[in-house]
Amino acid sequence: MIVDENSNPFELGCATEVFGLPRPELGSELYDFRLCAPQPRTLMRDGFFTLTGVEGLAAAEAADTLIVPNRPDPGVPRRREVLEAVRRAHACGARLIGFCSGAFTLAEAGVLDGRRATAHWQWAHSFRARFPAVRLETDVLFVDDGDILTAAGSAAALDLGLHVVRRDHGAEVANTVSRRLVFAAHRDGGQRQFVERPMPDTPDESLAPVLAWAQERLDTPLTVPDLARRAAVSPATLHRRFRAQLGCTPPAWLTGERLALACRLIERGENRMEAVARHSGLGTAANLRALMRRTTGITPTAYRRRFGPGTP
Repeated sequence: MIVDENSNPFELGCATEVFGLPRPELGSELYDFRLCAPQPRTLMRDGFFTLTGVEGLAAAEAADTLIVPNRPDPGVPRRREVLEAVRRAHACGARLIGFCSGAFTLAEAGVLDGRRATAHWQWAHSFRARFPAVRLETDVLFVDDGDILTAAGSAAALDLGLHVVRRDHGAEVANTVSRRLVFAAHRDGGQRQFVERPMPDTPDESLAPVLAWAQERLDTPLTVPDLARRAAVSPATLHRRFRAQLGCTPPAWLTGERLALACRLIERGENRMEAVARHSGLGTAANLRALMRRTTGITPTAYRRRFGPGTP
């Protein structure tokens, strides 16, 4: 991860938490995570503190994945040496990640032309004005465009970080990391950046009880009326609470949970796709294949080869 002058410490912390910490509960480190900077002393956002003791930019040249700098003043040009480091890494085949205003760094480096990306919604107008060749998507949490990934607001850095872990190591490992972080295991990248959260009319409108109840019954037919009855509300009220608290509909949440369960079953060694589909509540192997291809970009068979038991 490159840290530059006026970088945001929150995204630095997110990257360190997700990629940099030892995972004794998993038996090994997931990544060799390092920080680098264009100068020996880096003044962080608004001068809160100074970062020292990290490697120089040459370290970026050996990276398989490079997280680029972000800062609260996206209109300020990035350092020439930082942009050159990003271009060199991209040319060498490194995966690039931009958190929040990091999309401006990637676009300024010229690697986003013709590509999909996202950035914080409040900067959408200025981003489009400066970089019209980039296909900016403003109403999503993050965009995975293969070898270039971008996240919207600061908290979406955690969503994208867990998505990268899931992509690299599978759903089971990503869920373990999310539990360690006490963070939602999976918020889809297509979820809206900004969700209205009105003050509740009742003392407790938490969805946690009904979500836990449904997660124990994913292999059974569950409908919106079933969930509404369990929550003791009308289907319309349930829809409103899902939109307000999770940013998605109840059916979309159910499908995401069932797909995550299917991935875990495959990772644990279930080779029969019909059984995976049945136990996860997805019905048929054909439906499982269609959903996995649409969501992960690969088939269940390819997923098993990549994340199944015995995979190095």
